[in-house]
Amino acid sequence: MDIGHNLKVVRKLKGLSQRELAKRAGVTNSTISMIEKNSVSPSVSSLKKVLAGIPMSLVEFFSIEEAQTAEPKVVYRQEELLDIGSGPLEYKLIGRDFPNRAMSVMWETYAPGTDTGEEMLQHLGEEAALVISGKLELTVGDEVYIIGAGDSYYFNSEQPHRFRNPFDEACQLVSATTPANF
Repeated sequence: MDIGHNLKVVRKLKGLSQRELAKRAGVTNSTISMIEKNSVSPSVSSLKKVLAGIPMSLVEFFSIEEAQTAEPKVVYRQEELLDIGSGPLEYKLIGRDFPNRAMSVMWETYAPGTDTGEEMLQHLGEEAALVISGKLELTVGDEVYIIGAGDSYYFNSEQPHRFRNPFDEACQLVSATTPANF
């Protein structure tokens, strides 16, 4: 998917200038320009922040080119999962076609050296996950936790939080968030 091209198309369809979108999203005009030119690959938190200025969810954005089915699916094969991550982060959404989802369930992969960005994430709802393999550094508020295979977490997403993999191996986990904001 060409994130820059799709952002430009969506922005124009909504009748927004780069300057107006930047103002609404709380970012600089040059940030919008660089994303649209694919000069930078935005972090998940940065892209989410930009899309909030439209407003549009990550799922809506990444589903632009995806065919929508009339009947909700029950089974999603691995190759059918929608990757809503950016750059080296993989966030594969489970149940994207389910109407009026109450939660987002994802299969996440953090390659060594990846993170969700310097800016802490913060949104309504709750988050939980189970680490399948590898290790991950989780920051919630002022606390930093190292979690590994078999460990899990559950917290109020209104608390500032961040995910980082400073380790030598990839970390895979299955997560759930409410409400379904992905």
